[in-house]
Amino acid sequence: MEITCTRPGCTNPRNFFSDLDDKQTLKTVQQKYCSSCGMQLILDGRYLPIKLLGQGGFGAAYLASDRRTPANHACVVKQFQPPTDLTSQQLEIALNLFDREAEVLERLGAQHPQIPRLLAFFPLRVANALNGETDQFFYLVQEYIQGKTLEELVTEQGPFSEAETVEVMRSILGILQFVHENGAIHRDVKPSNIMRHDNGQYFLLDFGTVKQVAQGSASGATMGSSTGVFSAGFAPPEQMAGRAVYASTDLYSLGVTALVLLTGKLNPIEIFDAYSNRWQWQPFVTVDPGLSSVLERLLEPTPNQRYKTAAEVLNALNQFQNLPQTAAPH
Repeated sequence: MEITCTRPGCTNPRNFFSDLDDKQTLKTVQQKYCSSCGMQLILDGRYLPIKLLGQGGFGAAYLASDRRTPANHACVVKQFQPPTDLTSQQLEIALNLFDREAEVLERLGAQHPQIPRLLAFFPLRVANALNGETDQFFYLVQEYIQGKTLEELVTEQGPFSEAETVEVMRSILGILQFVHENGAIHRDVKPSNIMRHDNGQYFLLDFGTVKQVAQGSASGATMGSSTGVFSAGFAPPEQMAGRAVYASTDLYSLGVTALVLLTGKLNPIEIFDAYSNRWQWQPFVTVDPGLSSVLERLLEPTPNQRYKTAAEVLNALNQFQNLPQTAAPH
């Protein structure tokens, strides 16, 4: 069996243990250590990282197996890995974002079938043989969604059809309605954060940037100022400026996501005209006038000109009978 070391900068993270191919040994062995850096490999006594899934921002994600389940269920282990050049204030913000993802997954993932469930959240302190100090790492473990992100699907297969795009919008709007009604704003809706499971169901991922509503409802006037964490091209003007965010902030990002799906332009800046401060996507794709109207309102630069709630967008989509209610997977 292969286990991947999660210590940042490990020169040879791949480790092979033939004895772990035996199921009884796998269930009972106390610990395994990286042959290169001495890092503990079995995390929290149960999770075995198998391979790196991705790295960026403030962390790395690994496909792992849970040896405390009969079938060694697959899961995702995320490790907090901030850049070494962060100031103390930036490091605190980064760690708070990581903590926030665990809190939101625990609160919302257990209640909605299209939000990954939190399975564990724990720190790990290990000796560093290179400098004689003790390193501290933070991990969260979440449900593994077998599938591909919308970004991957567009890269592999090109633009989505109008029917497929509407299907995605309806599915994600249902999730956003739940998130907003539970006092949170996602703040990072984009194709790479939407996963289509192999069974066709869509999931909303990456809740590290979630903004908790300070007071009032999610459609209320103020959600507090943004921390400045956003994805360029998908974030609306108020978020990029670090001002208050709203439910309509997420709706704007979903509108941009729909444009990416329809046009196949993964970098939405390509279809934004900075001179007029408007989206210029119509030359690239023709859609039903009803859908075009919905998209234009989602993409209004001023928050109070957009739809205020996900339910309003769903109702607007349903008003156009020629827009399909369901569509075959892309």
